[in-house]
Amino acid sequence: MRLVRLVLFLTLLPGLVLTVTAIQTPPAGAGQRGGAPAAPPGGAEAQRGGRGGGGQRGGMVTMTLNTTAWPDGGQIPLRYTQAGGETSPGVQWSGAPAGTQSFVLMFHDIDAPAGDGLSDILHWLVWNIPGTATQIAQGQPDGFSLPDGSKQISVSGSRYRGPGAPAAGPLHHYVMELYALDAMLPVEPSPQAPPGTPGAVAPGVATRTAVMAAMAGHVRGKAAYAGLFHRPQ
Repeated sequence: MRLVRLVLFLTLLPGLVLTVTAIQTPPAGAGQRGGAPAAPPGGAEAQRGGRGGGGQRGGMVTMTLNTTAWPDGGQIPLRYTQAGGETSPGVQWSGAPAGTQSFVLMFHDIDAPAGDGLSDILHWLVWNIPGTATQIAQGQPDGFSLPDGSKQISVSGSRYRGPGAPAAGPLHHYVMELYALDAMLPVEPSPQAPPGTPGAVAPGVATRTAVMAAMAGHVRGKAAYAGLFHRPQ
């Protein structure tokens, strides 16, 4: 009888050993409590997610704007001002993004607040400049429509208005901004109201507001250039 029990025990012993081993050994890939978690599918790069995704935020391009009339941030010569001949400067640019359909050029005195103080004096606004253009020649003629089909206006009407900060005050900062758009703008210059018309708004003010509103959602690139001026003492 003892011999039978011994034989039976020896027969079941290997199965008992395997069962105990399986209970004590965790399955492959299972992390211990407090240990490092299992790597996600795709490895460490998948876990980080590739922040930014490459490319420029929002697709906005910084272009280059230049004029040979004065150095960037320098003094504006008299010939381009109200103290001289008020000749419009020649302007050149590069680096426009692909798909540009038109440009807008705005020249304004940021040290001369106007209206509610959120605006300023508009010296030149040119819009619907052809998307293939890379410059505006010096000395543009008077008139709301220019030879290339673009439109222009200023606080003085249908022409470039030169800087004219008073001699007694500080130098004013005149900023020229260029915008590249993916569309043409359906905006026409506001007509000049007869002198003395009650509640009349300067044509440059109304048109500037309309142009800026139409630009919303279409700007794909921008550049800026500055100059300083006040009248001679």
